[in-house]
Amino acid sequence: MVFTIQNEHFTFHSFIGGYDKNITYLIQTPETERVWAVDASVPIGEFPGELKNRIAGIFITHTHGDHVAYLDQFISENPEIDIYLFERSSYRRLDHKTILISDGDVITIGQAQVKVLHTPGHYPDSCCFLLGDSLFTGDTVFIGRTGRTISAGSDVRTLYHSVYEKILTLPKEITLLPGHDYGIKPYCSLEENIKISPLLQAKDEDDFVFRMEEYERSRIS
Repeated sequence: MVFTIQNEHFTFHSFIGGYDKNITYLIQTPETERVWAVDASVPIGEFPGELKNRIAGIFITHTHGDHVAYLDQFISENPEIDIYLFERSSYRRLDHKTILISDGDVITIGQAQVKVLHTPGHYPDSCCFLLGDSLFTGDTVFIGRTGRTISAGSDVRTLYHSVYEKILTLPKEITLLPGHDYGIKPYCSLEENIKISPLLQAKDEDDFVFRMEEYERSRIS
């Protein structure tokens, strides 16, 4: 399954597949023939031939196995590819050039700029990437809810601060582009997502923890 978002500055090609409705994005800008990817969670053979070997860089939202599953394929097709990875991540590709990034960094792609937001909670090296009026959220925020905090390295209170202090303070018209197709639609505005997600309506940190606990109980029952 593929969907495309296009505006005057960018074209986002979105590919759904991988292990669990994962989404890999390819970003095109009109002034360059190169493309940039977000996550290596879909096999590169599923991309159009005119795109799969033109990938100049890949932004890793976090290093859970499903999001780096096909990184070898990306490198094989694009030997000069730059891998953008959070500076304190324990994951390393020693056989390939990795560009370590930190919170607040700005990365130029073509004539555009990508801002790095370090958003731990779901995983310590989780990052979101802000490009124009679009935010690639990985597993930090999905359509209709936040990411979960049940795996090693996750922390619900840390996630609260990432979501409420770094994402919910952004302009409400920003489009959220998550790392999985888990919602009623593959993407939506931040404003719409707040309206449809009880986890984005918490009064404070303790209320968010309570809502997350209720959400997990509802998954089990």
